Amino acid sequence: MPRYVALLGSINVGGNRVKMADLKAAFETAGFDNVATVVASGNVLFDHNRAGDAALAKEIEGIVKDRFGIASFVAVRSRDELANAISSNPFAKDGEAKFVHTLFLEEPLGAPAVAAFAECFDGPERIAAGGRELFVDYAAGVARSQIDPAMKKAKLINGRATARNIRSLTRILDKMDS
Repeated sequence: MPRYVALLGSINVGGNRVKMADLKAAFETAGFDNVATVVASGNVLFDHNRAGDAALAKEIEGIVKDRFGIASFVAVRSRDELANAISSNPFAKDGEAKFVHTLFLEEPLGAPAVAAFAECFDGPERIAAGGRELFVDYAAGVARSQIDPAMKKAKLINGRATARNIRSLTRILDKMDS
């Protein structure tokens, strides 16, 4: 049976508190197999025999909304898709792991739009397009970054997204492989 990770947005931030044991139990009650959580920020590993990341994501969004009252964006990736998101991040090798992020997107971005934005943005951060991901190196730190407000102002991202740093993604992949 294929192994997946559900990356839930808005979990344990902004007052949306969910115990990982409760989240795990909600997945198990819904019929997901071999459920485990990684880090307390809404990363859930599971086995499921149904194909289709988008359908699984919608199902999980419904579970989180019904059980916890949180309207969460969910990105579902297979083990290989997660490994590819890590290896495709052009900043992973030379950026600081806690500042290099992958944004998992609801709607894919075009590389030309990202390149045009990067050309106009004047800051220490770096940005690159992936398939269903956007890679950002928050070189000066996430909290002080001006790239997120600039991306919002430019309406670069259509739809929702959830981000994880390379350190977290590596931990998730390691747990998927164990």
